[in-house]
Amino acid sequence: MTLRTAIAGLVLLVAVAAGSAAVAFHRWLDRPLAIDAPLAVEIPRGQPLAVTAQALAERGALEHPRWLQAYARYTGADERVHAGEYSVLPGTTPRALLELFESGDVVQHTVTIVEGWTFRELRKALEREPLLEQTLPSRDDESVMAALGEPGAQPEGLFFPDTYVYAKGTSDVELLKQARERMKRELDEAWAARAEGLPISTAYEALVLASIVEKETALASERARIAGVFTQRLRRGMRLQTDPTVIYGIGEKFDGNLRRADLQRDGPYNTYTRAGLPPTPIALPGADALRAATRPDERGELYFVATGLPDGSHEFSRTLAEHEAAVRRYLVRYRQRQAER
Repeated sequence: MTLRTAIAGLVLLVAVAAGSAAVAFHRWLDRPLAIDAPLAVEIPRGQPLAVTAQALAERGALEHPRWLQAYARYTGADERVHAGEYSVLPGTTPRALLELFESGDVVQHTVTIVEGWTFRELRKALEREPLLEQTLPSRDDESVMAALGEPGAQPEGLFFPDTYVYAKGTSDVELLKQARERMKRELDEAWAARAEGLPISTAYEALVLASIVEKETALASERARIAGVFTQRLRRGMRLQTDPTVIYGIGEKFDGNLRRADLQRDGPYNTYTRAGLPPTPIALPGADALRAATRPDERGELYFVATGLPDGSHEFSRTLAEHEAAVRRYLVRYRQRQAER
């Protein structure tokens, strides 16, 4: 065998081996990972793809982790990987895995901010979310608002109640900013569409009134009518005389039993002793309450009281005599329920 023949044979063997390796590589690239159920993969900020690939190999999901790293470097995907929490589904190939990491299509979680919550209740709810980055628990309300870029703002009522979507590692500040911006938009829209001649002069006053409406009824069908009662009272200079404001003023000391002495004890939130609106909202109003406060259903009614029926409805009255009769009907139903227990 001549030298030339030997070299040619060696080149042929190398070419065949390279060709076989290339075929094997491309087959691997499009072969599903070794998983039969969704696999949670978390990529911390700044983690090299090589570390992620090795972790997947150690979990038995990925063969040839260095091939993934090499392919990512060749395509530039290693520079485009987004940190976050991913759900890798059965049938995912190494090629699709990289595309997933490039897309930033991370697992989404939800947190619900409930209509009628106080800011204190909102903060406690966020603290119970283990997937949020917690930065606020040690701060007081004033420093929380400073972190949101609104130093000196009173936080009550400023956050829109809704279900928010977030990725693991999102900070509590980021989520509060979403809720704050949403409330600004909702309030601005409601105020822009307000009825003419309202006895309130600012959007913030509408927010305060909406928060009272929110706490007075759970029935969306009643909110505009209840707002109409309060609007009529404001027009006539009557005190609002609404229990939720008094309860809010009592704060954490409230034991669930509102007493006559509580209604007589003066304070900035006691609408039995003071005319007009309280100084701040008392809860987080939803969209229905905002619309009710800015477009109230005014029928000349000045009073309302619970009917005592299971639907949570109220009876509305124009005169004190009608209202007192409605109160008596409520008391009859209340005593009947108590007797049936």
